Amino acid sequence: MTFHDRAEEIDALETAFESPGHGFYVVYGRRRVGKTELLKEFCADRSHIYFLAAQEAQDRQREKFIEKVADYFDDRVPRIDGWDEAFAYLGEKLATEQLVIAIDEFPYLVEENDSLPSYLQSFVDEQLTDTESMLVLCGSSVSTMESAVLGHESPLYGRRTGQIDVQPFSFQQAQDIIADDIEDAIRSFAVTGGTPMYLTLFDYDHSLKENIQTHVLSPTARLYNEPEFLLRTELRNPARYMSILESIATGHTTPNEISGATGIDVGPLSKYLQTLRRLRLIDREVPVTASPKQSKRSRYQVADEFLRFWFRFVEPNRSSIEEAPDIVYEGTIEPNLPDHVATTFEDVCQEAVWEAIRRGEFGPYSAVGRWWYGEDEIDIVGLAPDADRILLAECKWTTQPVGHSLVSQLQEKAARVRWGPDTRDAEFALFSKSGFVDGLAADVGDNWSLFSLRELAAVL
Repeated sequence: MTFHDRAEEIDALETAFESPGHGFYVVYGRRRVGKTELLKEFCADRSHIYFLAAQEAQDRQREKFIEKVADYFDDRVPRIDGWDEAFAYLGEKLATEQLVIAIDEFPYLVEENDSLPSYLQSFVDEQLTDTESMLVLCGSSVSTMESAVLGHESPLYGRRTGQIDVQPFSFQQAQDIIADDIEDAIRSFAVTGGTPMYLTLFDYDHSLKENIQTHVLSPTARLYNEPEFLLRTELRNPARYMSILESIATGHTTPNEISGATGIDVGPLSKYLQTLRRLRLIDREVPVTASPKQSKRSRYQVADEFLRFWFRFVEPNRSSIEEAPDIVYEGTIEPNLPDHVATTFEDVCQEAVWEAIRRGEFGPYSAVGRWWYGEDEIDIVGLAPDADRILLAECKWTTQPVGHSLVSQLQEKAARVRWGPDTRDAEFALFSKSGFVDGLAADVGDNWSLFSLRELAAVL
């Protein structure tokens, strides 16, 4: 797979390696996000030992690790009886040479021996700190990495010199891979999301329809069973989690709605939702004006665009896809794709708002998100840090230009957003796939910003 972007992450690792003294970095993030490619890119031009752990018995894991170390130093493989001896052997070798030691899928090692962090603690304290070398621990099990390596209870707590929580690409980053005009890029991003493996699997010389049919709707395609595979690697019994994700992807976003759609009582449901959040498969959202800890107006959304697409269109129709994928695409996906893309468009517009804030094109805002109360909802609301100004924006992925009615509706809803003093200033913005009716820009005030796809592309 071609390596894309990750300039900040590479710079952080390179700076750590080149700084005086030892380095101990932790790299983690959900599966398929590109952690291994990041490590390989970083290690490519410097001396390194890269060890990819596997789900094997710990004796075999340790043997393979020692073989890797011995092979690098052109040494005879020593007889090693425990991980403490394995790291002691590595420490002896590091006394003679500066290099990177990258251990990928570290959670697999911890699964087989939960004392491993303690052995690593001794290695870091007694041997690594006296070298110029760098240890990198990498893992896809975010919960294991956060507890066994980063957590307060871990023997390794406080010893890392840095960490990278590798995130999916933003739309702005993904555009470099998609390389389409912004409308087609948003439509493609609504299917692949920012996961590098999914992004790079699509062939952007072909239409979105062809890519979906080839890479998603074929029972032999790599992405056809991908979400189920991911869940099975993390969960022993994923059936209920699958039904929860499907219910959220199909529009049931509150705990009561999810409970009704899945038949899982609200009490037990909270534990399932917590697990899916820990795996970074769903996000919990509250109105931007509310306290995340105190608000009871929670909504949940699938955290990845591809998973949202798959659980909305593929999982409910798998039997039909096996028999007639073309009919599923033409009868189910194609008519409902604009509605699916509209949600992605809101997120892209929110990304543009943050970029405009950084550039000074909007005033400074410290929080940006959705707002809702009762029947009212506003796609984007920004809150100024000193509570004297608010930004309110709507995003429309429609075939018709936006007109004066949306302006009036947004002004009416803005008056019902309870935040800040009565004397607050308000900034407004509209984002529209199909532009705006003639004369709208002249009719609205200076506190309004109108973004067609062309202006949106210029910001991003």
